[in-house]
Amino acid sequence: MSMTMTNQKPILCKFLSFLLLSLSLCGYDPLMMANELIPVGVVLDLKSPVGRVAERYMSMALSDFYAVNHNYSTRLSLLTKDCGNDVIAAASTAQDLMKKEEVQAIIGPQSSAQARFVIELGRKAQVPIISFSATSPSLSPSQNKFFLRTAQDDSAQVKVIADIFKAFGWPEIVLIYEDTEYGNSLIPHLMEALQVIDTRVLYRSVIPPSSNNTEIIKELNKLKANHIRIFLVHMTASLGSKLFALAKNAEMMSEGYAWMVTEGLSSLLDPMSSKVMGSMQGVLGIRPYLTPSKQLEDFERKWKRNLTSIQAKIKSTTSLNLFGLWAYDTIWALAMAVEKAGLHSSFFKQNVSGCNVDQAALDIFENGTRLRNTIVNTTFEGLSGNFGLVNGQLEPSSFEVFNVIGKTEISIGYWTPQRGFFKDLKDTSEKAYSTSKDKLKPLIWPGYTIHQPPSRLRIGVPMKNGFKEFVKVEWNPSTIDTPNVSGFSIDVFNAVKDALPFPLYPEFIPYVNKQRQSNGTYDQLLYEIKTKKYDAVIGDITIIANRSTYVDFTLPYTESGVQMVVSVKHDERKSFWIFLKPLSLNLWLTTGVAFIFTGLVIWVLEHRVNTDFRGPPEQQLGLIFWFSFSTLAFAHREKVVNNWSRFVLVIWIFLVLILTQSYTASLTSILTVQRLQPTFVDVKEIKKNGYFVGYQKNSFVKELLKEQLDIHESMLKPYETPEEYHEALSNGIHNGGVAAVFDEIPYLKIFLANYPSKYTTVGPLYQTDGFGFVFPQGSPFVPHMSRTILNVTQNRSKIQAIENKYFSSQLTCEDQNTEFSPDSHSLGVDSFGGLFLIVGIASAVSLLVCVFKLFYSQWPILSEENPADSCWSKLVKMAKHFDQKDLSSHTFKGEESRVHAVASPEVSEPSPGINDMQNQSRNSTEGSDDVVIHDDNDSLSSSSRHGDASMQDVPNSS
Repeated sequence: MSMTMTNQKPILCKFLSFLLLSLSLCGYDPLMMANELIPVGVVLDLKSPVGRVAERYMSMALSDFYAVNHNYSTRLSLLTKDCGNDVIAAASTAQDLMKKEEVQAIIGPQSSAQARFVIELGRKAQVPIISFSATSPSLSPSQNKFFLRTAQDDSAQVKVIADIFKAFGWPEIVLIYEDTEYGNSLIPHLMEALQVIDTRVLYRSVIPPSSNNTEIIKELNKLKANHIRIFLVHMTASLGSKLFALAKNAEMMSEGYAWMVTEGLSSLLDPMSSKVMGSMQGVLGIRPYLTPSKQLEDFERKWKRNLTSIQAKIKSTTSLNLFGLWAYDTIWALAMAVEKAGLHSSFFKQNVSGCNVDQAALDIFENGTRLRNTIVNTTFEGLSGNFGLVNGQLEPSSFEVFNVIGKTEISIGYWTPQRGFFKDLKDTSEKAYSTSKDKLKPLIWPGYTIHQPPSRLRIGVPMKNGFKEFVKVEWNPSTIDTPNVSGFSIDVFNAVKDALPFPLYPEFIPYVNKQRQSNGTYDQLLYEIKTKKYDAVIGDITIIANRSTYVDFTLPYTESGVQMVVSVKHDERKSFWIFLKPLSLNLWLTTGVAFIFTGLVIWVLEHRVNTDFRGPPEQQLGLIFWFSFSTLAFAHREKVVNNWSRFVLVIWIFLVLILTQSYTASLTSILTVQRLQPTFVDVKEIKKNGYFVGYQKNSFVKELLKEQLDIHESMLKPYETPEEYHEALSNGIHNGGVAAVFDEIPYLKIFLANYPSKYTTVGPLYQTDGFGFVFPQGSPFVPHMSRTILNVTQNRSKIQAIENKYFSSQLTCEDQNTEFSPDSHSLGVDSFGGLFLIVGIASAVSLLVCVFKLFYSQWPILSEENPADSCWSKLVKMAKHFDQKDLSSHTFKGEESRVHAVASPEVSEPSPGINDMQNQSRNSTEGSDDVVIHDDNDSLSSSSRHGDASMQDVPNSS
């Protein structure tokens, strides 16, 4: 017999209490007859599975509780009302229970939308509103003092849902939920959790509860047309059962699909019909885990034993239901709290405040706060686990992950906030948090397959007439409408796809028109992603800034850059002037100036002390050029006697040695190694002369030439194949050809590999980011792909195998990515600037020292002898003095002593003759490297012709 009392009135309750008290005084057993009835309202939708099951569970809870606690002085009297699924009816029913029945608490209402209004009434009347099924996160017990939730908040499940998506690696899903308070309130929490794991909700399907089959089928067909086959369903049982039945009819429960349900639907699978369960084969679900206990086992046996025709009519099954268990524990908690709070009668006082007439008549329950606090502090071991409210609601616990197979749900694992996923609750060996699907048992997916449904992508690929090594589209003759797509970019994508942590099924769709020709430029192809025609674009797509405004790129998988390729000149080894090539013009001029300057410095330093550097002006001028240039071959025979000359000459000879060796090496290289000298080395030269420039058709390079290089569009010519590049460059600038072709490095490598000796790359490298895969903005595939691209490209054996497959001949081609200048093969001044600087400084210092010594010794003498002379006169005399021998030099001291011996009469030995002196002079010259006694004209005979002049230099002897 049900313990629900639906027709009790306050007067009757008081009368029964008085009657029980009288009977007790007359000797009747007070333990059996003295229980005071506490009216409690119950607001449910008795037409729903949750409402029917909850009513029965609460009735059993009331009987079980007082069978155990028969000595309690209070007893709950449940006043159950059916409000249906109507919000206003629920609020009106709750108000009637408070006003007319004077209930001290209300259990329900069932839905979150109904609870929002009833909670407000409970706040005004200070009557606790206790709900075991209003799980919307928007209803917060912390913000509504008199609202208590004896169930878990829906937001407690978002973490385990996110971990499941992460475990199976689903980057994109479709979210299906009902357009109610219950359905909408979870979405913000769910979106936030999915964003953390880079899972994108590609589409949200919102279905109103009032939708008929036609409307639901229309929405399912829209989902079926989408490429995403991963669905998350957040609905109540009534709408969810209808959805899955229609989804099976639409063949959306077959292989290739994946369905997951949230806690609200997972907790109520049992009351559904076998037909509905049959349409949910392979569905993945989560629900709070029920800890096994003896009390739960006893209740389950009792539940099965007490089934009657009434229960058969409400379509109950023998399995337990979570919402029913929460309702059961709610009755126990409330009964304990009523007894503990000492509530024996209703104490209401009139509420005279408020504007609304009905609400003004609503009394305030004086013991409402005490009852609410007592319920919050009540703890016990219930059927659903440990009962204890934290912040006014049940604390989240462990979750069970299950798989619908046949007419039941098979547990495949568990989840806790501390450990993540694990297969067995008894296994406590692993403490680390895990989100790996290996921690779950194998499951059966829709279509009775063990293979995880892959993410499907509609991938656009460009149609190319040239450079098919990257992307090649062919149509199979046997299946005309089925394209066969291959190429380097496609193979790299497949390698990345295979290395992803989740399955991916690509559908390659060529970007062609009805004639199967290219349907537009690469930019137009990428824009089709934004229009949702394609989910991705794979091919030789360059990463550039303006494209990133409407699509996202992965990391590049090729090298980057745009460069200019030009034809090369004829073999310069056949030139008559090849010997001038090793040194640049500037270096030739600098070397010539250095030769002359060094010869001049040596002459100045040696002129007064070395007879080899004296003589007629024309001879001395020739000596200046001869001496320095003869050092090239080290053929100079003039001796230097000045230490400063030797200092300069040592450094100069070192410079000459470096120059000659460098010249020899450069000339040898030019004569033995073939050089590809470009016809043009700078795009400015091409622009200045108004020559045409080529580029690859449909490429972004056209915009680069127009915007960055400022080349007019009329001077640009598009080409598609390497053969067209060759023809345009070989025709020349005067025969309709082009001066240069601009393209990206990967294409130019292929082109140069086909024509290695005819063309070369020159000029600066215009930086780009290489080729990448393209996805919609915000796509979760981008981080997954980028990380995997790094792994694939760093695996040299794998990427090398792909390159060898398409570029085997190109890999042996010499890298010609060389930047040329007009003198790119000639040595320049910069290479020897340091040496020239050292020689210049050494020569200048030596010259200054010599001039300073001359002025220091002679200028005071000139000033004393002729103080009236002008400065210019003194400089002229100084120049004349410079042209004279420096007899104080050690080179002339020997000669002076011999001349003195000839002129002195006191010499006992006969003076040698002229011939003897000449022979002695010659012998002395031949035998000595340092002493030179030649006169100005290298013979003593000249002294006889210029006796007077020469004797002026000899001091008189007495």
